[in-house]
Amino acid sequence: MVLADNAFEEPLIELRRRIEELEGYPEGSDHAKELEKLRVALAKQTAEVYGSLNRWQKTLVARHAGRPYVLDYIDHLMEDWVEIHGDRRFGDDPAIVAGFATFRGQSVAVVGHQKGRTTKSRIHRNFGQPRPEGYRKALRVMKLAEKFSRPVLTFIDTPGAYPGIGAEERGQAEAIARNLIEMASLRVPIVVTITGEGGSGGALALGIGDRVYILEYSTYSVISPEGCAAILWKDQSRKAEAAEALRLTAPDLIQLGVVDSVIPEPLGGAHSDPEVTCQRVGEVIEKSLNDLAPLEIESLLAQRYAKFRALGAYEEK
Repeated sequence: MVLADNAFEEPLIELRRRIEELEGYPEGSDHAKELEKLRVALAKQTAEVYGSLNRWQKTLVARHAGRPYVLDYIDHLMEDWVEIHGDRRFGDDPAIVAGFATFRGQSVAVVGHQKGRTTKSRIHRNFGQPRPEGYRKALRVMKLAEKFSRPVLTFIDTPGAYPGIGAEERGQAEAIARNLIEMASLRVPIVVTITGEGGSGGALALGIGDRVYILEYSTYSVISPEGCAAILWKDQSRKAEAAEALRLTAPDLIQLGVVDSVIPEPLGGAHSDPEVTCQRVGEVIEKSLNDLAPLEIESLLAQRYAKFRALGAYEEK
C-alpha cells in the first residue's frame, strides 16, 4: 500500500509533539523517565520508517518544506555573502539565488534554487521554478567567477523550469542549453550538490560540474513522477509507479553513475536537523575543492568532459 502525502511520518510527528510537551515542564519534574522513553521510541521508529521508504516516499521527503535551501547553506557555511540580481536583459528571478561569498577562507561563487517556505515567499520565489532570466543570472555570476578564478558551488532543488508561456517566449530552452554549454567549458572548478528534488532541465542547467553530490533522500530525474505518469498513462495518480520506474533516488543514481557520492542525512531526514545537514554538505564541498585545486585547467576540463560523455554509455553482449 502506498501512503498518500507524508502519511508515513504521522506516527513520528505525534511522538515529537509529545516530547515537546514534556520538555516544556520544569526541570526536575517526574516526567524525566517518560521523556527519555519517548526519545528512545522516536529514534527507533524513525530508523524503521526511513529504512523502508519506497521511491515515491523518498520523493516526498526530498520536497519537505523544512529541508535546507540554498540561503540556509549560505547562512550556515558562508561569510561575506554578496548577492547579485538580474540578468541585464530582462529582470531578476528570485527562484535562483546567485552571488559571491567566502567559504572556509576561500572566495567562491554560489548559485542555487530557492523555494521559499511561507505562502508569500513561495509565490515570490515561484516555488523554486526558474524562468530564463534566472538561468541567465546564474550564468552571469558563473562567468564572473571564471574571470576572477573563483570556484563555483551550485545547490539544486527545483521541481523544474517554469513552463509558462512568458518563459517560453523569452527563450527558456535556449537559456538552459546555454548554461549546459558554458558550464561544460567553464575554466574553474564546479561542485554540484543536489539538496532536494532535481527536476528535469531546470535542475540540469546548474548540474554540470567536476563533482556531483546528492543528499541521501534527494532525487534527480528527467521529469517529476507526476509529469511522467501524466505523459505515459494520462493519470497522475500513478505517480508512485512512475517514481519506481524513473529510478530517481540517491542509491539508483550511484548505481547509474549519475552522481559521484551520497551525503548521509541525519536520522529522520535533512529537515530533522538542518544544521547538521549543512555541516555535512560543507565538509564534502571543502574536500572536493581541495582535491580539485591542484589540477591544471586543461586536465580539469578534460575530466569534466569525459565524466558527462560517459553517462548513458552501455555495451551490447
